[in-house]
Amino acid sequence: MSTTSGVISDLIEINNDRTAGFEKVIEDINDENFDLKALFEEYAQQSRQNSQELAAVGGSAAHLETENSVSGALHRVWIDVKSLFGGSDRASILSEAERGEDAIKKAYQDALSSSELTPDALAIVRTQSLHINAAHDKIKALRDAAKA
Repeated sequence: MSTTSGVISDLIEINNDRTAGFEKVIEDINDENFDLKALFEEYAQQSRQNSQELAAVGGSAAHLETENSVSGALHRVWIDVKSLFGGSDRASILSEAERGEDAIKKAYQDALSSSELTPDALAIVRTQSLHINAAHDKIKALRDAAKA
């Protein structure tokens, strides 16, 4: 596997982990946080689209089904999020969401600094990184507001 392919594969995997994490949180949070459910569904869809775009540029749709990754292990903190806060405390939900977003944000930063991406892959990763950073910042702002 080339380095470019490995970088793309890692990003696909962490996007898959992010999707699974958001879907788990959506199932577990209380209806009073309906706005978070809508936001998290948007971000899950964002990661599904990211994975598809990355698979297209990486030349392998097979990676779309990969469930585990080294960097994704950081993002899988989401999966057990219900046991941490019971799905009811808005600030806790958002704190855990931000922690997961920190992991994917770092994965994108690492990919962008790898200097091993093809020009096409670099363009896609750079664009996706902007969207990931915006999602992180929105979740952080919501978390800060919930703590106030």
